[in-house]
Amino acid sequence: MSRLQHFGWFLARGFGPQGWGHPFLDWNWRWTEPALYQQSVRELEQAGIELLIIEDAPSLGSPATIDLRVRQAFGGPKHDPLLLAPYLFAATTNLGVAPTVNPAAFLPYTAARQFATLQHLSGHRLGLNVVTDTGSARHFGAAPPLGHDAAYDRAEEWLGALRALWRSWPDDALIADPAHGRYADGTRLEAVQHRGEYFSFDGPLNAIPFTDGEPAIVSPGGSGRGLAFAGANSEVQLALAPLDPESIRAYRARIHEAAVARGRRPGDVKVLFAIQPVLVGSAEEADRLVSASANPDDRALRTIAEKQSSDLETDLTALELDAPIPAGYFGDHVSHGSIARLIGGRDAATTPLREHLAALARLGRLSDGSGFVGTAGELADLIERLGDEADNDGVLFWGDLHPVTVHRMLDELAPILRRRGILRTEFAPGGLRANLQAF
Repeated sequence: MSRLQHFGWFLARGFGPQGWGHPFLDWNWRWTEPALYQQSVRELEQAGIELLIIEDAPSLGSPATIDLRVRQAFGGPKHDPLLLAPYLFAATTNLGVAPTVNPAAFLPYTAARQFATLQHLSGHRLGLNVVTDTGSARHFGAAPPLGHDAAYDRAEEWLGALRALWRSWPDDALIADPAHGRYADGTRLEAVQHRGEYFSFDGPLNAIPFTDGEPAIVSPGGSGRGLAFAGANSEVQLALAPLDPESIRAYRARIHEAAVARGRRPGDVKVLFAIQPVLVGSAEEADRLVSASANPDDRALRTIAEKQSSDLETDLTALELDAPIPAGYFGDHVSHGSIARLIGGRDAATTPLREHLAALARLGRLSDGSGFVGTAGELADLIERLGDEADNDGVLFWGDLHPVTVHRMLDELAPILRRRGILRTEFAPGGLRANLQAF
């Protein structure tokens, strides 16, 4: 029997129109109301999923790409996932929830206080998916956007500031002794006077200490600086890489080296690889879907170009399909990982845009390692193999948070994974951190 792995769900659309573009939109769930999400997270928890990460983009993008982002709801509208989190906590008992937060949007003292409040209210199940998106900078002040590495520098200062505020109450400062009429000892609080490159504020924080640890930090960055940030700060790394043992071992090694360099243990960071499988009922159905995707027409390529334009905040639809992407076409604000997913291993200087888009359109089979179309059993085979051969920590399923999506993904898969000893059947007490460190 294989060992247990960790499983999460990445809500790729964010707090936006779940089900849009799919027939199950006619189930008539309202994406602006909590019931849809509460139903879905109950199902996730029942299945043994321990973490939900909610994507977010506070900006609709540049004027040139706003229409591309909202036309098919690829990049907006999105409501604030931090305000959705309390409804999800109320519907579950063990599931960890990690809304996306941007250090540019939250002053440290306000952030530390709000996140501390949610950590207590949730039973210590809050995670924070810390992103360094610089394309939203104009919404938060007049300062020009930071470059890629500088944005990570700011995020590290911000996280350090939050931790200093959370720790401004030593454990012995909270007395809570009714018999002696003493709630707290204010002489023991740390003043916390922070004067940094990006933030200045005074403490201490007006929130009590945590009993089961601080909010767990999630990070998605795939650049060298992003991996270093994860090694230094994160409990979970949202990873994008080829799902073969060699690639996974190499990726995990980089994270572990970064963790050790900052005085942490390799196991302090759980690396969860994102996967968006297409599960079908038979091998024959999988073969049919793969064959049908082999030669995408221009209409299919345009749909993919629109989605990529939203993700990259760069209009690909204005380019010639049969010419390479011009050098320097992507600005500094664009995620290196997003560009890498578009380009793949092809030569950006000579490969026509058509080939990049067609590669994204083509599907492959789970059974031969060429893609992610297959049966629940075939997906379980892959997950089991990655755990056995690459010591993989676990996976993140990628998709909308709609009850139909959740059921299609997990109805057959969860029982198979449990029978093989890969998916948990019970949760550890103590909140999200306890579950992440349980194995």
